[in-house]
Amino acid sequence: MGENCCKNKKSNGASCGGSEDVTPGYTGGERKRKIQLSDLSDCKPYDPTQELIFPPELKLHGYETMSFAYDHHHTKWYQPVEYDDLLSLKRELPHARLISGNSELAIELKFRFIDLPAVINPRQVRKLHERHLEENGVYMGTGMSLTDMDNYAVQLVKELPKDQTGVLKHVHEMLHWFAGIHVRNVASVAGNIATASPISDLNPIWMASNAQVVLDSEARGEKKVHIDEKFFLGYRKTVIQPDEIIKAVIVPLLTKNEHFAAYKQAQRREDDIAIVTGAFLVDLDPESSIVKSIRISYGGMAPTTKLALSTMEKLKGLKWSQEFLDKALGLLSDELKLPAGVPGGMSQYRLSLALSFFFKFFLEVSKKLNLTEIQYLEEDMKIGQDVPETLYATQLYQEVNANQPAHDPLGRPIKHVSGDKHTTGEAVYCDDINVADCQHIAFVLSPIAHGTLNSIDYTAALELDGVIGYLDASDVTTGAQMGHHSDTPVFVKDKITFHGQPIAAIVATDHELARKAASLVKLDYSQEKPIVTIKQALAAESFVFKHFVIHSSLNDNETVVKNDWSKYDRVVEGEIDMGGQEHFYLETQQCLVIPHEDDELEIIISNQCINDVQIEVAKCLGMAQHKIQTKVKRIGGGFGGKESTGAILAVPASLAAKKFGKPMKIKFERFDDMAITGTRHPFTLQYKLAVDENGKFIDLDYTALSNSGHTIDLSMGVMQRAMVHADNVYKFANADITGKMCKTNLASNTAFRGFGGPQGMFGTEIMVKHVAEQFGLDHDEIRVKNFYQEGDCTPFGMHLNQCNVARTWEECRANSDYDKRLEQIRKFNENNKFRKRGIYLTPTRFGIGFGLKQLNQAGALVLVYTDGSVLVSHGGMEMGQGLHTKILQIAARCLEIPIERVHIHDTSTDKVPNASATAASVGSDMNGLAVQDACRQIMERLAPFKKLNPDGKWDDWVKAAYVERVSLSASGFGIIHHEPVDFFNGKGAELFGYSVYGTACCEVEVDCLTGDHHLLRTDIVMDVGESLNPAIDIGQIEGAFIQGYGLFTMEEIKIRPDGIRLTRGPGNYKIPSADDAPRHFNVSLLGNSSNKMGIFSSKAIGEPPLFLGSCAFFAIREAVRAYRIQNGNSDYFAFHSPSTPERIRMACEDFVTSHVPPLPEEGSYTPWTTSV
Repeated sequence: MGENCCKNKKSNGASCGGSEDVTPGYTGGERKRKIQLSDLSDCKPYDPTQELIFPPELKLHGYETMSFAYDHHHTKWYQPVEYDDLLSLKRELPHARLISGNSELAIELKFRFIDLPAVINPRQVRKLHERHLEENGVYMGTGMSLTDMDNYAVQLVKELPKDQTGVLKHVHEMLHWFAGIHVRNVASVAGNIATASPISDLNPIWMASNAQVVLDSEARGEKKVHIDEKFFLGYRKTVIQPDEIIKAVIVPLLTKNEHFAAYKQAQRREDDIAIVTGAFLVDLDPESSIVKSIRISYGGMAPTTKLALSTMEKLKGLKWSQEFLDKALGLLSDELKLPAGVPGGMSQYRLSLALSFFFKFFLEVSKKLNLTEIQYLEEDMKIGQDVPETLYATQLYQEVNANQPAHDPLGRPIKHVSGDKHTTGEAVYCDDINVADCQHIAFVLSPIAHGTLNSIDYTAALELDGVIGYLDASDVTTGAQMGHHSDTPVFVKDKITFHGQPIAAIVATDHELARKAASLVKLDYSQEKPIVTIKQALAAESFVFKHFVIHSSLNDNETVVKNDWSKYDRVVEGEIDMGGQEHFYLETQQCLVIPHEDDELEIIISNQCINDVQIEVAKCLGMAQHKIQTKVKRIGGGFGGKESTGAILAVPASLAAKKFGKPMKIKFERFDDMAITGTRHPFTLQYKLAVDENGKFIDLDYTALSNSGHTIDLSMGVMQRAMVHADNVYKFANADITGKMCKTNLASNTAFRGFGGPQGMFGTEIMVKHVAEQFGLDHDEIRVKNFYQEGDCTPFGMHLNQCNVARTWEECRANSDYDKRLEQIRKFNENNKFRKRGIYLTPTRFGIGFGLKQLNQAGALVLVYTDGSVLVSHGGMEMGQGLHTKILQIAARCLEIPIERVHIHDTSTDKVPNASATAASVGSDMNGLAVQDACRQIMERLAPFKKLNPDGKWDDWVKAAYVERVSLSASGFGIIHHEPVDFFNGKGAELFGYSVYGTACCEVEVDCLTGDHHLLRTDIVMDVGESLNPAIDIGQIEGAFIQGYGLFTMEEIKIRPDGIRLTRGPGNYKIPSADDAPRHFNVSLLGNSSNKMGIFSSKAIGEPPLFLGSCAFFAIREAVRAYRIQNGNSDYFAFHSPSTPERIRMACEDFVTSHVPPLPEEGSYTPWTTSV
């Protein structure tokens, strides 16, 4: 509901509210609570005079009119106010950097540690903010922020004749997608031009429109220069001289017969750098449609912004026609062709975008001129890029029984207990904790993926003031290695096994100093060829562990039954890839270690399993666990990425604390976090499936291959879960499932929300599509025919109880108007050649519990104080998912007191020992059972006092118990069901206590010329049993869906063939933005569902909804298939995940892509990136 809050700029004009509604689908007239939007007219009018005033003491007085200079860390900062002073400074300091928004320079400072002797801030020079109309253009001072320029462009578009403002209109449209509003508010026009990025959003517009810049210097005076093929001299180089400034840009106004357009495609629409940008200007004779002149400019097709000079020259004088288009595409293909291994990769896609942009421009101009002879034009055809519409959402759930006591919070939509702190910045995280004399640690990381370390030279680092020492393998005197399998060295001793591997660590007085010193450490190493991909690992027979198997025939037989595949008439066989995913938690991994007396260590760490951290530190330092207290208040997101990786920080920090006798803090920059910690496991899924004439599944041979990275980590558990979810929600008469874990020279891939389940289910859903398309069957009917029924047995030997897959499917189908919209989409696709829509239903089943028996346990400590207040401790981590909120609700119900009387302080090993990780979606189940057990003991002790004083209150009974010396504290314990599957021999068992079911319906619209897509609507029905907290559960469903949507559609890990990781930050790794959320997002909790195996009949919710994000992937595939069928190709096609714009466009084969040359033979060139 957050997107639709009344204060949100993307609101649909309504505020958040609630209403009761009787909704179909709930039997027996049960009431649902429907969270919907109410009318803003009911709200009081906004009165700006009632806003809180800005604190006067924080106001800057005279800053805008003040000229000054000051020194800071070896850099002299100048702020001139007068224009002449700025020119003088540039003459005296020609190599001083001009800084406005600091969006570019900050990156160089942070990651390259460049020296800046002098910096000039020109923002207060009023002359650079001038703007006015000239005879044939618009003068814009380059001190204007991009927001100011955008606003001015919009103003002129409204005021000037429409045919003059084409360039300004597209400047505005381009800036809509440029960075974020905070960046646009400070970034300047001059900075955008001078950076000379080859993937600039605006420079192609300036170049295509023949815009000018006004350059000025004190020595040579003012001059106007066109932004053309001579302006950009090379990669990030221009004709601007060191003592010159860009005073202004002059944007041309168009004549009546000139037509202009610009386009951009990125991995993600909003706040993303371009893959390719194109801008086009044509001057046409109004009578003959002869091209008098044409300008074609691209970003992303060369080391600089490029004019297609050869094509422009050859097109001049030709008639704007169908033949003109064909000739132009051929010329552009020849002129813009990129080598296969071009920096940035995507050579075919980038060329196809360049051609598609020109084709779009051709269509727009032709449509504007009403050239009916152009064969591709249609009256209602969509061509341009859409600006997102407003968002709308509903959340439906079952209300608590009317007879439930008012003080009982269970089942009510209580907000997250730390929600206010999260949103106001008052929540305290590890990095917020300051300790006196704390030192800081930064790692020295391997620059290669595979090789041998010969020597380390710390000399330059140790010369910096404030550096107190270093750590390396020689400091690990126990010789122990980290990890559950003791296969991960603390620091490299000799063998380097992945890019980003910690080799040593620098200790310094502050974080930035430690980072800079670490960059000065010199490494001598020899390099070897790495194994990077699953394919390479298979060829080298490189695996981290032996293979696993499941044979469903062992559920009923003593030996494996192998069927004769030759007897089957209908068989599909294929292979599909599914990429990994970065965790991208808001808070990077962090750790603080404080040494105490008696060799004690206090460890505060952002981690999901503080028990493992305690174990690993004890092992590597040769200590007893009781000397190590590990604790955490909250962590800023985990998603599995902080489950097994804590030792990577805690062990070096503990070693340093011991060595130097001081508190130690280590915090990863995002750049390092993404290099060191690994991702979701990439998978290759191979299948062979036999079906009967009706599509019923007969026999399955399924092999899952994972890229595990350089050590085992949690790859065994991930693979096992992938295998036990390879059936998803379908009954197979026979199934043989194999899992192989490939060892590669990558960071150890690790736990991630879903833990292998999404990978296993993805291959199965691909199989359904393969069967449907190969044999001409309806994929929805195939699903329904093969759905599990109550009591069915899975291939891994688990019998399904309370199997609600069909219920969620039917309710989602009804709620979403799926059948009606399916017909509407068919008609839409008939009427739109280049934009297609797809709609899809995707079901899911997720088993709840850890794969290892010993992990399915939890402890809790409940303390009741004499004032009646209650303190609860349990072994779970609060990582934003609302676990503490649910535990408080459980405790309040069990103790029959208001939730306000209960508090949770933190999670600590000195309160609850041996706690399992907060993972596998069982945080509420296991810890809730432990708290319930502890509360039961206390209530039993209070029972005699309640009997003696039945009219008393909680406080009376507590005080009476204390007087009678009855213990008011209790240690609780909880376990959940587990029976182990024999993955070595393939024998199944009742592995999980229960499963969670859900279904999603997604509708998308795809731009088949670019690969861009919009998620129009999502409907989800989720079976959560009797929800402990509908607000938390629906939030988890929405968040998991969006995370899954990112996994399957846009989040792409890029590794070079030499093992170097390219995706190491938000600049080149894209998670969904607010703009990517479904335009309509409807979530419903299945009614009349319970769960005898869960705490208070609830079901787990953290991981189960994530796979529903694949529904968007399959809807995209439906849209792509519609385009392919339109172009005469109805064959099944392998469509790998994620469905990035590149994959979408290249699957949409058409006359445009026919101009794109095929790649050379594999092995004849080195690709920029490789699929791992």
